[in-house]
Amino acid sequence: MNAKESEFEFIKGLTAELSSKNLVFPTSLKTTMKIRRALDTPDISNDQVARIVSSEPVLSAQVLKLANSAMFNRTGKKIEELRAATVMLGFGVVRNVAISVGMKQLKDHQASGQSAERMEGLWVRSMRVAALSFVIARNLTKQSADKAMIAGLLHDVGKFYILNRACLYQDLFSSESTLWDLVDQWHADIGAAILDSWEMSDDIRAAVMDHKLSDHPFTGKANLTDIVSAADFLDAHFVAQSIANLDWDKIPMSLRNLQLDAEKTEKLMMETGQELAAVMQVLA
Repeated sequence: MNAKESEFEFIKGLTAELSSKNLVFPTSLKTTMKIRRALDTPDISNDQVARIVSSEPVLSAQVLKLANSAMFNRTGKKIEELRAATVMLGFGVVRNVAISVGMKQLKDHQASGQSAERMEGLWVRSMRVAALSFVIARNLTKQSADKAMIAGLLHDVGKFYILNRACLYQDLFSSESTLWDLVDQWHADIGAAILDSWEMSDDIRAAVMDHKLSDHPFTGKANLTDIVSAADFLDAHFVAQSIANLDWDKIPMSLRNLQLDAEKTEKLMMETGQELAAVMQVLA
């Protein structure tokens, strides 16, 4: 089979998975996302949460680790029981950790060599956008900071899935640009299917799917999509060290809805460094 035929087979396979809604996830990720959905059950008790979390060893370890971190445990007394850990963290944080663990499982599944490097780079960027989304929501809006963090973490979830599946076609792509062209073409549709499969809320789905659109309306009041869009945009410029060179007469509408300007943005990036580090600790 030549490269073109292999690429066609790869795309045909993705299309079949998408149309049948039979997306292929690691078993561990399926378990983690079932746990996440269970945590959304109304009136769930602390004991039930502890039992649910205990069914996934990686999640259990992460919850205990976080509960014993300096960020959450100010007493210094070691917490060894999941029930006590979930009470200290709160259900919202535990849900966020469950999604974070799930994304890591997707990142690490089948990845090796150059593929692992691609996934790691995508993961680090997703964590940065998640952290910045949290900070923007908390400092500039009345939107839920926790929800903004999850939307930021998931903003490139379709890319994770395609790169994960591409691991099975190691010799397919002749260049990095060929692979990323395919990713850019398909990640939105794949992302939508994943979010539907995970039963994400409509506003998170909209934020993930629409944050790259250039025709956001000016409302003067930022929504979740504006937050993720601004975080994605600012992170790219922050990494490129080009924020100082932005033309503020031509900024995306999401930044206008957040009423951001050069002075506010500089202050935001400087004042929230510590907060960003704390959020990264939650997601790492």
